[in-house]
Amino acid sequence: MNDRDGDPQDIVKLTHDKLSADAVSEAVVCQSCGAVSMFIGTTRNNFEGKKVVQLEYEAYVPMAESQLKKIFRDIRDRWPTVRHICVHHRLGVVPVTEASVIIGVSSPHRRESLEAVAYCIEALKANVPIWKKEVYETEGSAWKENKECLWAGSGQK
Repeated sequence: MNDRDGDPQDIVKLTHDKLSADAVSEAVVCQSCGAVSMFIGTTRNNFEGKKVVQLEYEAYVPMAESQLKKIFRDIRDRWPTVRHICVHHRLGVVPVTEASVIIGVSSPHRRESLEAVAYCIEALKANVPIWKKEVYETEGSAWKENKECLWAGSGQK
């Protein structure tokens, strides 16, 4: 358990390893905060009637890390009481039921951490250069574009 109350922590991890909700929770918990809010995005087994067997993620890592840090600054501007922020995003193959992204935010009270987590996932989907390919059981695969994505429809991956 994290018992420090030092400077606020901003943690970004882009990895091919399986993600851990416990690791994200432990990264943001602290003695001065009564709330730890989390979002866990997992691979579902279907999309528009097609059976999904896995997702595959690619990222432009330096830019993704930079964009996530900008999102963290935006969160701190909007919710100044937020203490710690942690985003772990998986790259490569993510099987059905496993986590693709885990976000954790701590704050003294629940409202700020819940709002910050919701903002973080929406901003991540809209701004961070991480691309997802759905692999189907019988219909091949398709690169998916987030509807929130700022470059949606521009012909980019």
